[in-house]
Amino acid sequence: MIGNMLKAAATGLTVMAWSFPAWATPTDDLLNALGVPQIVDIMRQEGVDYGETLAADMVPGGSSDGWRTTVDRIYDTDRMLATVQKVFADEFGDADAQPLLEFFTSETGQQIVGLELSARNAMREQEIEDAARAAFNDLDGGASEPLAEIAEFVATNDLIEANLVGALNANYMFYLGLVDGGALRMSEADILTEVWSSEEETRADTREWVFAFLLMAYRPLEDGVVEDYTELSRTEAGRALNRALFAGFNKMYDDISYALGMAVAREMQVQEL
Repeated sequence: MIGNMLKAAATGLTVMAWSFPAWATPTDDLLNALGVPQIVDIMRQEGVDYGETLAADMVPGGSSDGWRTTVDRIYDTDRMLATVQKVFADEFGDADAQPLLEFFTSETGQQIVGLELSARNAMREQEIEDAARAAFNDLDGGASEPLAEIAEFVATNDLIEANLVGALNANYMFYLGLVDGGALRMSEADILTEVWSSEEETRADTREWVFAFLLMAYRPLEDGVVEDYTELSRTEAGRALNRALFAGFNKMYDDISYALGMAVAREMQVQEL
């Protein structure tokens, strides 16, 4: 489930010890079982890579030591994790975490988490991501039992729409950062028009990425495991988990995207002086 969060800002298992803020809640046990600290660390690595791409595309003069320091500060893992924890706890509310903890701390649950983390980390390599997408496209539209199982899982968790909304919102926040930073003059309506103009392309890319990722991640699972995971997702607890995870990661990406927009705007203004 954790690995299914698309790299929105890019529009893209060893137990680790982490120190949690003073307001840490019981839901942190669930987030730890889900591998959230590890995926946040992977997202930071993705973000640092994306910072170089962003600099090449939008920062006058490209990347620099100052720019890399700014990106490093924006992708602060402690702050990223704290944001996810806080929003997740608020959204999850008084939902029953026990069946989720039982599943994700089981041998099967930890295998799923480990496979998701490994696949997410592996897909940081462009060649591997391209191969995973190609493997999905070879199956897409055909009669494939593994693909059918993944499709049911995707539909049950509304992964395409949820990831699409997250990506579009992150793009909106990036533009807002550029505007607030003085790099662009755009009204809210202008920003919305610009963001939604990419909806079709973003939706297609999101679908391809999600299916490519899941097919790659879940390939080693025994027969029936994906179906069991899908059934868990249909429960009240499973729906609460999905809703809270997207809320937490979307807030994290929104904050990052706005900060990146502001940072790019500052770089543009410095170069103009």
